[in-house]
Amino acid sequence: MTKAMPQHAGPSRSLATASAQNSAIASANPPDEKRSLAADDAARASTLLDGSQQQAGTQTLLRGLAILEAAAAGVRDLRSFGAVLGTTRSTTHRLVSSLVQARYLRQVQGGYLLGPKLIELGTIALEQMPLTAVARTHLQALAAHTLDTIHLGVRDGDDVLYIDKIPGQRGLEMRSRIGHRMPLASTGIGKAMMLDLSPDAWRKLYDASRRALAGASFRPQNEPDPDAFMARMTTYAAGGYTFDLEENEISIRCVAAPVRDASGAIVAALSVASTIPYMPLERMDELIPVVQNEARAISQELGWRAPQPVARRIRR
Repeated sequence: MTKAMPQHAGPSRSLATASAQNSAIASANPPDEKRSLAADDAARASTLLDGSQQQAGTQTLLRGLAILEAAAAGVRDLRSFGAVLGTTRSTTHRLVSSLVQARYLRQVQGGYLLGPKLIELGTIALEQMPLTAVARTHLQALAAHTLDTIHLGVRDGDDVLYIDKIPGQRGLEMRSRIGHRMPLASTGIGKAMMLDLSPDAWRKLYDASRRALAGASFRPQNEPDPDAFMARMTTYAAGGYTFDLEENEISIRCVAAPVRDASGAIVAALSVASTIPYMPLERMDELIPVVQNEARAISQELGWRAPQPVARRIRR
């Protein structure tokens, strides 16, 4: 799911570091030297805050970021980096070498790849951006638009674990709650997390769901048979959505869609749920793109990017 690393890079941080270092040195020096260090601090501040210097520093920063973006896109050698940036070979080499030294890039046989520092920062960024915090705004928007109950869940073994819920505004109560678990294959939100799995995995999770519900005090009356379940999953996988057609709770239907992370893997799902009077099949069809749009928006905040269509060459 928070949002960003603190924006403390730049002149203020450099000044604070320099000032702290000079204070430590000054404490061990006589008054005349302290005055000299203070003058040095003032001169350094003037240099760092100079407009032209800031502009040059910004350009260097943007060039460094452009190199990282290019490396992520598959650029590997200095010549190609220079072509992307429009810089000379010496300037490109200096920038790339600095990024290698700082571990943002790593040099391998045949060129350069993204470095381990980015993995460290990415891990910290994810820790600072939990899924529920990222998703909450989108869940609230979906709740306001539909007036229905909104769920957010993650996979936990063969179950879906509900990690957030916004009750609907129609006075309806559902037995789902935050921390509640249900078999993946019996819920719309659970099936949305199964979309990338193989048919064999679908069948195994379907069987696990039947076993789990067999001993439950509550058993839905609309469980599909194996063939119907597999046919529905094939349709859902092609469309990127799932339905719950009273398979988990009598009279409750829902529309769900998967949430993906930066790697493209499904890491969660969200759903809109209500009773049959408010969820006829026609409305469920209309809600598919609405639910998918919010799921995609959450995915994008987690670093996911939609696959770009590959341009086809026309033979002449």
